[in-house]
Amino acid sequence: MRRYGSWKTWAIALGVLWWTTGMVPDAVGQAAAEQTRPNILWITCEDIGPHLGCYGDPYADTPNLDRLAAKGTIYIRAWSTAPVCAPARTAIISGMYPSSTGSEHMRSLITPPEGVKFYPQFLREAGYYCTNNSKEDYNLEKPGQVWDESSTKAHWKNRRPGQPFFAIFNFTVTHESQVRRRPHRWIHDPARVRVPAYHPDTIEVRQDWAQYYDNITTMDRMAGEKLKELEEAGLADDTIVFFYGDHGPGMPRCKRCPYNSGLQVPLIVYIPPKFQHLAPPDYKPGGRSSRLVSFVDLGPTVLSLVGIKPPAYMQGRPFLGVYAAEPPAYLFGLRGRMDERYDLIRSVTDGRFVYIRNFMPHLPWGQHVEYMFETPTTRVWKQLFDEGKLTPEQAYFWQVPKATEELYDLATDPDEVHNLAADPAYQGKLKELRAVLREHILQTRDLGFLPEDEIHARAGNGSPYRYGQSKDYPLERILEMAELASDLKSEQIDKLLHGLQDSDSAVRYWAVTGILARGQKAYDAAREPVLHALDDPAPSVQIVAAWTIGRYGSPEELQRALDVLKVFVDYEGKGPYLSMLALNALNDLGTKSEPVKSVVESFNPEIRREHGRLGENLFKLKRSILAKLGADTTTGAATTMR
Repeated sequence: MRRYGSWKTWAIALGVLWWTTGMVPDAVGQAAAEQTRPNILWITCEDIGPHLGCYGDPYADTPNLDRLAAKGTIYIRAWSTAPVCAPARTAIISGMYPSSTGSEHMRSLITPPEGVKFYPQFLREAGYYCTNNSKEDYNLEKPGQVWDESSTKAHWKNRRPGQPFFAIFNFTVTHESQVRRRPHRWIHDPARVRVPAYHPDTIEVRQDWAQYYDNITTMDRMAGEKLKELEEAGLADDTIVFFYGDHGPGMPRCKRCPYNSGLQVPLIVYIPPKFQHLAPPDYKPGGRSSRLVSFVDLGPTVLSLVGIKPPAYMQGRPFLGVYAAEPPAYLFGLRGRMDERYDLIRSVTDGRFVYIRNFMPHLPWGQHVEYMFETPTTRVWKQLFDEGKLTPEQAYFWQVPKATEELYDLATDPDEVHNLAADPAYQGKLKELRAVLREHILQTRDLGFLPEDEIHARAGNGSPYRYGQSKDYPLERILEMAELASDLKSEQIDKLLHGLQDSDSAVRYWAVTGILARGQKAYDAAREPVLHALDDPAPSVQIVAAWTIGRYGSPEELQRALDVLKVFVDYEGKGPYLSMLALNALNDLGTKSEPVKSVVESFNPEIRREHGRLGENLFKLKRSILAKLGADTTTGAATTMR
């Protein structure tokens, strides 16, 4: 921790006394404390990677952010915790990994642990005026009032005179939905765009990437207006400014995928001269920091900047301020359910190498997420795959199975298309990152290894986090079965069958998932136990058993499987999570689902208010199933920004 001169120590101590006790010694003391506290402005945007001029991208046109970087510091190794907005923003607001709180799934709503506050609540208690303009999109229920104002009209100008502020302005012009918005007049020349190695080089792909850059330039202008507004108000010298994106680009294989391409974000921080004492050694005006920064670090860092010690439950490390911590050696990423499609992926980087563990390798990276398929790049890419016209690097996104483990060297392969996991020269790094990721899963008590319905059911009326931290959660046993289930190079049918007898339903869920992933031969060896699992006490086990039987069983066995799945189509009395899982199974079975077509057609997923953000997913799955069965799919819920 840094040492301060006597006047600074006095001022900070006075401020801490006020913040922590609520005592205001006198008007002079209050004014002195306020004058030593920085304002903090966050300028954020949606769905961009480090595609800015200040990051060395010659195709980018970002003069305002480049000027901010020239007097501040850019972080070249900053990662979102998730490659999609809701879990990413949940990590920021809580300072906790979504996998620890059970909030990793896109558009879920989780009860936070009792006593946990979001970081703006600490700031407000300390006298800060906190505004958010305006996206929230948290997967955690808000624990009381979080913001003084959160709306499209929220602004630091509405605070009382002299009151320090924390303000967020979030720009949506770079969002995925705007990349495909047509008509569009391209400013960046599509012919000059760099097409990453995982994308096919077509006009559709080039136009989408060029429009992405056009949108970044528009956002840069908007950011410049906010910075100018701050200067004209005479507040630039009193305000620490952050700029960052909420996850990687809104392009397929970036957004929703916990590669570096989906997790790396630009992060620029400017600290005015009067607050340079809050900067660590790696901060240099006009500099570049190689410190690893995660989204779970952002909330604790803001608290540290204003002299508040982050609470112990926050899992992030402050990288600025009086409580700045040692840099982490690794960053971690995750993927759970993305809209209507389930998957479980975890990733880790040391800044150079990226390791990915796919726990559901039987599902392709490019599952049919309806919202993703609205982008022209996605559609032409899939079409070329179906026509057999892609290179191996381009085809991998759509192939089944995907590799259980992936390892990439960003120094030589920035597009992450050459998997080194089987290369003898990299086995040391593979084992290191595999072990680091496993330890992180166990240490953070990762709840993603539970079926989504059980995240809620096991918590009862409490928080999933509290359950996950308790001895009642047998994570190590569950994880061992998930690792075995996803290791397709190892048949281990006997161990999977043994797992089907386990007392814990999540172990049984992974055991039957391992049989599903291994195909016909595994099912033939495990037929009777899998059929018996149709009567398992756990609904998620029943559903995956039915999915397995539907894929590989006889016509008579298929009918038994469909009889189970159709029970879970309507979520009433069972919940939307089981309905989504059953509908995913029916969708995968394609025309084999024909006998339950009428059940799907009659299903009207008018979700109750507490499940409102999930109803759209059920409509999408209904449309997808009926499209495969040749039914009319023109009606249903409209899509919204995500």
